[in-house]
Amino acid sequence: MEALKSPLMGLFEKRRARNFFLYVQDYEQSDPKTHKGLDLYRMTMADLYKYYDLSQDTTDFVGHSIALHRDDSYLTQPAIFTVTKMKLYHDSLFRYEGLTSPYLYPRYGLGELPQAFARLSAVYGGTYMLSKPDAQVVYDDNGVAVGVSSEGETAKAKMVVGSPEYFPQKVRNVGKVVRAIAFLSHPIPDTNNAASCQIILPQKQLQRRSDMYVFCCSYAHNVSAAGKWLAFVSTNVETPNPEAELAPGLALLGPIDDKFVEVRDVFEPLENGKRDQCYISKGYDATTHFETTVEDVLDMYKRITGSDLDLSKEPASVDQDSG
Repeated sequence: MEALKSPLMGLFEKRRARNFFLYVQDYEQSDPKTHKGLDLYRMTMADLYKYYDLSQDTTDFVGHSIALHRDDSYLTQPAIFTVTKMKLYHDSLFRYEGLTSPYLYPRYGLGELPQAFARLSAVYGGTYMLSKPDAQVVYDDNGVAVGVSSEGETAKAKMVVGSPEYFPQKVRNVGKVVRAIAFLSHPIPDTNNAASCQIILPQKQLQRRSDMYVFCCSYAHNVSAAGKWLAFVSTNVETPNPEAELAPGLALLGPIDDKFVEVRDVFEPLENGKRDQCYISKGYDATTHFETTVEDVLDMYKRITGSDLDLSKEPASVDQDSG
């Protein structure tokens, strides 16, 4: 339905896209009948696009806006990886009846996520320490993390999990990201007056090496005053003038009340954390959909526990009196 409604494609391209989307929707790895004679483990994604005779604009949309690939290297990889990512998009879109987006965003902003964690942590015996300045990781004589200190006090721990800024000697710089935060008094033009949206500008269409991301939320999410929208534009820094690189994304916003631009280094850990018990997250990249952040969290969970996170398991029972 989305393909047939799109003004971005002509009539014949819509038919080809429809057939392609139906194939992906029906594909099941365990049912050879749905494969239609195609081996997606051997066929590259470029070959699958060619099989359905899709145009360059359509493949850009599929690869970057649906499968959320950040560059075009996926084209030479087995098609099964991209088809699986597309099916995730499809399943997320239809996870809740009546929704028109595969994304969920918390009311009152992302700050609700750590607040929810703090409450759940307390139920399971955790202690939350707020507004602790100049926190420093404490190590023993062997260089193994044994706690965190602040204001003359030390909280002992078997391991320390943290973001790169707490471990300057244990991370490496992998690039820079430039972000603009813009305040608007209107929705982003040509988005059907949406209270929120995400726009992905594929690298090839911008003659860049990386995609550009535009995200918008508003008073509908209780993150701004009534009648106000917040827009974020971000991309990897590729030139000596990072702010100028954001021009294509900023041009989509319409009149801007005010904006702030920042450039941030992006870091990643040098080790997996097992040797020194320092489990370090990666820095935030330019993406606005948090897929890479979730992947990092899942990777950290496996590094810490030795097993994949299984959310199908029931949590351990907790004595209510201990909360």
